[in-house]
Amino acid sequence: MYPRTRNYLSLQTLKVCVVLVACALPVLASRNNNIIVRQNVSTSDREELAQRLRTITGWTNLSFNSDGALTIGEANARGGSKGARDLLNKTFSGKRVILFEDASSRKDVIFCRVALGKIDNLPYAEVYVVLIDFADFRQVTGDKQARAAFDVGWAVLHEIDHVVEDSEDPENDVPGDCEAHINRMRRELGLPVRNSYFFSFLPVNSGSNQISRFVRLGFDDESNPASKKKRYWLVWDAALVGGLASDAESARAFRDMF
Repeated sequence: MYPRTRNYLSLQTLKVCVVLVACALPVLASRNNNIIVRQNVSTSDREELAQRLRTITGWTNLSFNSDGALTIGEANARGGSKGARDLLNKTFSGKRVILFEDASSRKDVIFCRVALGKIDNLPYAEVYVVLIDFADFRQVTGDKQARAAFDVGWAVLHEIDHVVEDSEDPENDVPGDCEAHINRMRRELGLPVRNSYFFSFLPVNSGSNQISRFVRLGFDDESNPASKKKRYWLVWDAALVGGLASDAESARAFRDMF
């Protein structure tokens, strides 16, 4: 068994989430860019996010400038995923504003989630706040191949896809529309693809009465025939990251797990 909820993320459900009030930023007011990192994200976490996005997109000059705006410099890519570049380019040219905010160690955020935002002096701007729990990603262990397909860069792209494409997460144990888009990007990089939206509890010995607090998420290598398909696993302690049914607050937040 694995935790489930009947509320699945889309922009329709997002509009009833608690509205976050974000402080206005000079770069936002001038609309120089519409993907911005908040000042509460540390320099090291900001660089970690930028590095992950550089690896995925192939944009070697991608970075956050001194105002917090995401820039790509010269747009020549070295490898990387065209799908990821297309998604970010669509975000850059769109009207919706994306703000990255540090939500480390918050129980209502499991890895990442997106919430509707509001800027005090820009009341008509469409603002979406991507809450990132950087600490959660440091709890993840598992196969090297799966870890390359699941990090803060992939999480952010998942949330951006919700906003830009209005894609949804699933009700059943399948990757879902949003993750299907992200899986195409993984294929472009030769990475295993996520085979399920929901995590499952790590199996324990059949004779044990204990319930594992460790969970796992599977990724499939599609480079081999189906009969020889390899599955790679990620594992983390749900008592630390969140999502256990016994933790009511985390269970509610699970619907927004990347």
